[in-house]
Amino acid sequence: MLEAMLHEAIDPDLVVRDPHEALHRLRQAWPATAERWVFGYASLIWRPEFDAAERRPALLHGWHRALRMRSRVNRGTPDRPGLVFALLRGGACRGVVYRMRPERAEAELEALWAREQPTGVYDARVLACRTPAGPVAALAFTLARDSPACLPALTDGQMLDVLHHASGRFGTTLQYLAQTASALHAEGIRDREIERLMDLARRHGLA
Repeated sequence: MLEAMLHEAIDPDLVVRDPHEALHRLRQAWPATAERWVFGYASLIWRPEFDAAERRPALLHGWHRALRMRSRVNRGTPDRPGLVFALLRGGACRGVVYRMRPERAEAELEALWAREQPTGVYDARVLACRTPAGPVAALAFTLARDSPACLPALTDGQMLDVLHHASGRFGTTLQYLAQTASALHAEGIRDREIERLMDLARRHGLA
């Protein structure tokens, strides 16, 4: 069952929207005079790869962090796909927002887009985030539940199989999960599902 889900006929690394067109549309909807905020919920917390002018804790309503996006390159391979986090509709998500430096915002946006959207798999949205200093409109990389890259919730046995075997060019799915768990802990953010998955991995000798 797990193999069938992870090796679906439609390859999300190939059958996706045009990322350049998506970036063009984002720029049209996001005025050049607006502050460029970005919402980080997983690797963007522990590896943002840009020098932010400002950083704040943030709460995003209507979306939640879920380890349900198939990865055939970064955290897995075509033969052994892995998983990465995505924002799915429903609930709420605590993370971090970054304000890009105005003089570098366009170049930083291009670099961020190349990192997160090389195939256009995400639905990039500008969403309202609550912060201690007031609300901001931030770019967030969300995933549609009907996307070929979005998997159903896995059983614990299926998840353990992925955590045990999946590894890609940036490391294993387990390392990615652990890095995200550590980054959230450092930020004082509780994510009970991530804590449960880490406990599951420890109980089975994987972490």
